[in-house]
Amino acid sequence: MNDAPATAANALPKRRRITARSDFQKVYAKGQRYDGRLMAAFLRANNRGNHRIGVTASTKAIGKSVDRNRAKRLLRELFRRNQTEIHPLKRNYDWVLNAKRALLSSTEELRFREFRKIIEQVARSER
Repeated sequence: MNDAPATAANALPKRRRITARSDFQKVYAKGQRYDGRLMAAFLRANNRGNHRIGVTASTKAIGKSVDRNRAKRLLRELFRRNQTEIHPLKRNYDWVLNAKRALLSSTEELRFREFRKIIEQVARSER
């Protein structure tokens, strides 16, 4: 396993991130919720040329800041490494991923399986 930080080539560009609180609130208020054991995903269609991601890990759900930061890193990595599965979706979405406690103790395979299941649910709802 490589513990080096993400290089600029691997990092998501700023235009692919949700940073404004108002954007998060719009996704929560008007978006569709998909629940899993490791994460909750909120999606709202956007009119941009690409998908954007916002990630949260609350103190109540996760705990200490070191664990919250790791959970957010894991969720961003899931999003980044699943671009080939996300790309075929008919619309572009704003994704807000909320970490749950079980995310930290899960295996990489389990995390990917759950995220792909959410993508499949989104694809089904588009039909």
